Amino acid sequence: MNSDTGKYIILAGAAILVVGVLVYFFHNKLHWIGHLPGDISIKKDSFSFYLPITTMILVSVLINIMTRIFRWLN
Repeated sequence: MNSDTGKYIILAGAAILVVGVLVYFFHNKLHWIGHLPGDISIKKDSFSFYLPITTMILVSVLINIMTRIFRWLN
């Protein structure tokens, strides 16, 4: 391991902390996450299936943007 690994671990921890604080304080305003148009939800008598396609794409784009910003700053 080198010092860069430590920096990445600290950044990941800080990002998790920020997301946790946002969810803790603004959970009532974030009800739309997971219920976007394009998320598949099938409910039957004894079966339910949920596939959050749009939510996964949105999270992927946000992570991609954050990664590019961190690489640009480095």
